[in-house]
Amino acid sequence: MAFKLTDYEAYDFANRRHIGPTPKEMADMLKVIGFKTLDELIDATVPPAIRQKEPLDWGDALTERDALYHMREVAGQNKVLTSLIGQGYYGTTTPAPILRNILENPAWYTAYTPYQPEISQGRLEALLNFQTMVSDLTGMDIANASLLDEATAAAEAMAMAKRAGKSKSNASAFFVDQNCHPQTIEVIRTRAAPLGVDVTVADPAELEPGAYFGAIFQYPGTYGHVRDFSAEIAALHEHKGLAIVAADILSLALLKSPGEMGADIAIGSTQRFGVPMGYGGPHAAYMATTDKLKRAMPGRIIGVSIDDRGNKAYRLALQTREQHIRREKANSNVCTAQALLAVMASMYGVYHGPDGIKAIAQSVHRKAARLAIGLEEAGFSVEPEVFFDTITVEVGPLQETVMQAAVQQGINLRRVGTTKVGISLDEQTRSETLEAVWAAFGISRKDIRPEVPPYRLPDAMLRESAYMTHPIFHKNRAEAEMTRYMRRLADRDLALDRAMIPLGSCTMKLNATVEMIPVTWPEFANLHPFVPEDQALGYKYMIDDLSDKLCQITGYDAISMQPNSGAQGEYAGLLTIRNYHASKGQGHRNICLIPTSAHGTNPATAQMVGYKVVPVKSDDDGNIDVADFRAKAEKHSKDLAGCMITYPSTHGVFEETVQEVCQITHDHGGQVYIDGANMNAMVGVSRPGDIGGDVSHLNLHKTFCIPHGGGGPGMGPIGVKSHLTDYLPGHPELNQAIGPVSAAPYGSPSILPVSWAYVLLMGGAGLTQATKVAILNANYIAARLKDAYPILYTSSSGRIAHECILDTRPLSEQGNITVDDVAKRLIDSGFHAPTMSWPVAGTLMVEPTESEPKDELDRFCDAMLSIRAEAQAVIDGKIDADNNPLKNAPHTVRDLVGDWDRPYTREQACFPPGALGVDKYWSPVNRVDNVYGDRNLVCTCPPMSDYEDEA
Repeated sequence: MAFKLTDYEAYDFANRRHIGPTPKEMADMLKVIGFKTLDELIDATVPPAIRQKEPLDWGDALTERDALYHMREVAGQNKVLTSLIGQGYYGTTTPAPILRNILENPAWYTAYTPYQPEISQGRLEALLNFQTMVSDLTGMDIANASLLDEATAAAEAMAMAKRAGKSKSNASAFFVDQNCHPQTIEVIRTRAAPLGVDVTVADPAELEPGAYFGAIFQYPGTYGHVRDFSAEIAALHEHKGLAIVAADILSLALLKSPGEMGADIAIGSTQRFGVPMGYGGPHAAYMATTDKLKRAMPGRIIGVSIDDRGNKAYRLALQTREQHIRREKANSNVCTAQALLAVMASMYGVYHGPDGIKAIAQSVHRKAARLAIGLEEAGFSVEPEVFFDTITVEVGPLQETVMQAAVQQGINLRRVGTTKVGISLDEQTRSETLEAVWAAFGISRKDIRPEVPPYRLPDAMLRESAYMTHPIFHKNRAEAEMTRYMRRLADRDLALDRAMIPLGSCTMKLNATVEMIPVTWPEFANLHPFVPEDQALGYKYMIDDLSDKLCQITGYDAISMQPNSGAQGEYAGLLTIRNYHASKGQGHRNICLIPTSAHGTNPATAQMVGYKVVPVKSDDDGNIDVADFRAKAEKHSKDLAGCMITYPSTHGVFEETVQEVCQITHDHGGQVYIDGANMNAMVGVSRPGDIGGDVSHLNLHKTFCIPHGGGGPGMGPIGVKSHLTDYLPGHPELNQAIGPVSAAPYGSPSILPVSWAYVLLMGGAGLTQATKVAILNANYIAARLKDAYPILYTSSSGRIAHECILDTRPLSEQGNITVDDVAKRLIDSGFHAPTMSWPVAGTLMVEPTESEPKDELDRFCDAMLSIRAEAQAVIDGKIDADNNPLKNAPHTVRDLVGDWDRPYTREQACFPPGALGVDKYWSPVNRVDNVYGDRNLVCTCPPMSDYEDEA
């Protein structure tokens, strides 16, 4: 039969690259569910009242080639100069092996948060290295596995000091060193206001220790000053106040550590450890503290435990998903960290080792000293006398002349006040850079290195204590060895490049290579966040265009890109509502209605903005109990600030009463926050701004393809209706009145090319099709598994949205087979478990996403059905109740080759249905003992003898 042009199906990104099932596979899946067409399924699933009226349309979808061409043109509008602005952001060199094998490697960037430790041992070890490195450099007892950025880490530290401090007389006053970075000061102020904390910004010499529950000091200061805060810290301690030091991590290779000053908490950024500036992010912040405060520390902590065989194994310790347990009493709402960037920073430490880190720090300082000498000899006044990498130069009325002359030399300097110029050097600074800076000051001078290197560090503060002494920071010197180390760690993990990760509410979908490519382009990667606007026109174009498309997708009128995680988006959304009420003279409104089924970050976030959480019941079908919602809205009408709801619901259903709930809230003067975690079921089908939402955050690291990176980066921009636009987060660098929630004006903009590429490649029709296929895939899994596992919640039409809850509680009741047993047995089949025990204890919430092809869905279903059969055998007494494949899972190579005394075969143990033969994934450890890990808390690298014993 002759080929006709009309027979050709367009080979575009949406129908051949991003969406998993083929049209024929979709037809077969629809038969299993009981529908003839995909549109029939959608009509039966999504309530007609909330369907959007107009299709998404911003022109034809681009091919991969055309998208990259277009993005390259836009990137070219950015001007990449050498930025010596400092202020917490510095040029850095990402070692090529780390660039290729971590940042650009899907084995690392497609991994999920390590809630299943057995299949996360590689990234857990890398993050443990991070904690060890930070603890050593800061001189503190324990560090977490990263926070979002330095400014929010400072705000978290303030809240931690308030929570953990013993002082009663000064519980509402906090001192901030005026030498902190400006964006840090403003984020602290933003966070302090709802908590009723009075912030004083002043010179540390003016500190009255008894007047504050805590204080934060910048080390070195934003203008370069290096001073010892030991006396101030001791005075705070006399009055039971807590001291925080915001420390530049590279400077700590040469300077006395915060721990040696007596600090209670140290925070900072690890950006300059190999992570590009990226116009502001993402970068991993750190927090370290004393042993006595470890349980008050927010964020994730990696701990060392043992597995069932007694071998060393890593896990998340203490506060794993604490928001879901403690809710509004949680330490913070931090959910996403910056795991991928923390891994990069830790590998930078492994790559260079302590000697290399010290050499880099010495080189930076010596260049700064030579620069200062050249300026001083030319007659300029340079301060401070002692510094690490930053100096401030008095230029009087010549400020603008010097700034512009520097730009002509290809250099960005920092404007300080109206008469000074700030200069911060970094590891990329070359002799030519110094000469260009001198030229901007009108100095013709060559950089000649003297035989005796100059230094301007205070002798009394030179570091004498050792750091990074663990062998892990000394053994990987040869690139071959380093590359193999990173490969070994990656091989221990199960990421999206190996198998489907069907996590409900987490949307682990394709992170396409073509979307990732622009992230490391110099035009996106190497911009300082505070460069002049005309140097970032490409970023402006991309952000504006992506914002316009997100507004069309959501039905909102404006977007703020500042929140750099989903939890930050929640916080920014509620803060916007709080600002709005205050502007109307209704600042007393402080009641927030939140369904009991909501994400745990919701009540934690409400508490952070000073709201009182009033829980709302769910009805028997898992929906919001409208009668209870109405009664509580009426009861708190005068003080109702708003409600936080998730749509589709956390139970995976399009609730038909959502518009009624929104209207009730509005009738009582409240605002509606719709959590965007489940937006993957709505794009192109329904818009939160049309159904009653006033504000929503969007998880770009879920719905819009930014990869999870093992627990971050994330992006949580918020969309708002027009009446809230004036109350969105602002930023001091943009001269905006409203305070910021993140350090950089646009959060983590260097990962925005991923989402922008996604919407360009898919087009409106492709995005809509993706939503429909996500719903199809979820309903297909539910149809295949419903006879083996009850589907906990469905709509009135018997359908689910993009995820379903499988009830495994009957297995526990009848055969003592727990949800953990099911999850660990899935590892033997080569799968990451679905979301466990949330939102309902003892269940599994499954979300397959549109990216998964039918073969992978069937492999997962086959594995789940096999597990159900094994559980039934236990229930029927055919398999030992305590010694069976479920209780002993996951099975390792050691199990396979060791002595075998189990009442089932090795093949049944290690190659159950769903497991691949040649490409079988092997868990590196047996089931991890969580209780042992918390009772024997170790959060730094264990001695090398442990590794040698295992080897």
